[in-house]
Amino acid sequence: MFHHNRHNDLSDEQMLRFYRETGDNQWLGALLQRYTVLLLGVASKYLKDREMAEDAVQHVFETTLTRLPDGPIANFKGWLYVLMRNHCLQQLRSQNHMMGDEVIATIADDADSVAEALWKEQTLEQMAEALGEIAEEQRTTISLFYLKKYSYEQIIEATGFTFMQVKSYIQNGKRNLKNILLKKLRNSEK
Repeated sequence: MFHHNRHNDLSDEQMLRFYRETGDNQWLGALLQRYTVLLLGVASKYLKDREMAEDAVQHVFETTLTRLPDGPIANFKGWLYVLMRNHCLQQLRSQNHMMGDEVIATIADDADSVAEALWKEQTLEQMAEALGEIAEEQRTTISLFYLKKYSYEQIIEATGFTFMQVKSYIQNGKRNLKNILLKKLRNSEK
């Protein structure tokens, strides 16, 4: 069985290389999982609809699996972000029958400012990275509870954890995320 912990210490480039060398989709899947929260946040920001955002993440995953460029990707996270942004803009254009600059202007108007939008994006990236640093049980329960809006009962059903385990994983995971994010914030201010 492929375990997430096996690749926690690997860089995006290493995981991409292992995928290309072995053809094993689990490497690419694990790499994509690393950025699920970031992609969902970007899609939610643009599309402002939870279901459409989840569909957009699924589309980007499928696109990555079927049309990953053969050449090197220097910044996989940046490449994924651009892929997601372009997909969202395309969705908005077709949905609203708007073209390029009008869509971007609409999105910019929704954000209080470009700086705030960039700050939110950076925060989402940091949150995605921090999620990758906590225990798998905590990451799973937090993702289900906060991102997918599952109830405790739904999490218990999906994971097989007990009520007390779910409660503990969420509480400890939140505390660990907070500590990781505060540490990142302190390091970025140095």
